[in-house]
Amino acid sequence: MNPIQELQLRIDEAFSAIRFPSAPADLYNPITYTLGHGGKRLRPLLVLASCQMFGGDIADAINPAIGIELFHNFTLLHDDIMDEAPLRRGKETVYKKWNSNVAILAGDTMFAVANKYMLRTRPHAISPVVELFNQTAIEVCEGQQYDMDYEKQQNVSIPDYIEMIRLKTAVLLAASLKTGAIIAGAETDDCNQVYDFGINIGLAFQLKDDLLDVYGDQVKFGKVSGGDIIAGKKTYLYLKALESAGSQTGYFRELYASHNLPSTEKVTKVKELFNQLNIEQLTRLLIDDYYQKALHDLSCISLPEEAMEELSDYAAGLMEREN
Repeated sequence: MNPIQELQLRIDEAFSAIRFPSAPADLYNPITYTLGHGGKRLRPLLVLASCQMFGGDIADAINPAIGIELFHNFTLLHDDIMDEAPLRRGKETVYKKWNSNVAILAGDTMFAVANKYMLRTRPHAISPVVELFNQTAIEVCEGQQYDMDYEKQQNVSIPDYIEMIRLKTAVLLAASLKTGAIIAGAETDDCNQVYDFGINIGLAFQLKDDLLDVYGDQVKFGKVSGGDIIAGKKTYLYLKALESAGSQTGYFRELYASHNLPSTEKVTKVKELFNQLNIEQLTRLLIDDYYQKALHDLSCISLPEEAMEELSDYAAGLMEREN
C-alpha cells in the first residue's frame, strides 16, 4: 500500500466512525446518505498529504480534513438544487430523493458541523485555519453566485469564467493544501506556495470536469452526459466554441440556449460543432497549461524533491482521471 492509499484509508475510517443523531430523521438521514456515496474525497486527502509532506502529524489534521469534506458536501447539496441536477455520483441527489427544503436544511447543518471539526487541531493552528476556512467559504459562495449570474448574461468572457471556477472550485483545493501546511507548522512562504499549487491544479481539475461532462462516460463520471449542455451552462468549452464559431455564431448561441429540443438531440448537435472546432483538444491544452503551472509552484517549495513526489504523482493522476 502506497502512502496516498494509506491516507485514503485513514480518511475512510474517519468518516466510517462518524455517527449523526437518529432524529430528526429528515435532517440527519440525508447527511448520512450523502456521505455514504464516498466520492474521491480529494480535499481531505490534500489536507493530510500536505501536512505529511511538511513533516506534520496527520492526527492533528484529520478533523479539519473531515471539516473541509463536510463543507464541500454541503455545497453540493445546495448546488444540486440550484442546478436542478438529478444525479450526484451516480445516485439521486438529496433534493430529488427528499425535497429542496430538506436538502437546504441538511446542508446548513453540515456547514455548522464542519466548523466544529475545523476547531479540533493543534492550538497554534486554530486561528489561521478557521480564518482560511471562512474566507474560502465566502469565496466559494461568490463563485456560485457568478456561476448563476452567467446563466443570465449573454456576454461572458473566458477570463470571467476562469475567475468563477477559481472561486467556486480551486480555492477549496488550495485551502485544503494550505490547511495541512499550517497545521504542520510550515513557513509562510511555503504555505502560500502550496496554496498557489492548489489554485492551478484546481483550475485544471475543473476544466477536466467540464471536458468529462461532454466527453466522459456517464457510468464512470456519475452524472448525466452532456448535463452542462442541456442546462445551457457557459463552460470553457462553450465559450471557446463561441470564440471560434465565426459564421455559425448565431446558430450556435440559439442552439445552446434552446430548451425546446430533446436533450439527446441538443447534446449531439452541440458536440458536432465542438468537434468541428477542435474544442476537446483546445480544452486539453489549457488543462495541461494549468497543470504545468502547478508543477512549477510545487518546485518552488523549500522541500527536497523526494518529499513532494507523492503529491506530484497524485496530481498527475488527477489529470489522467476519467471520472
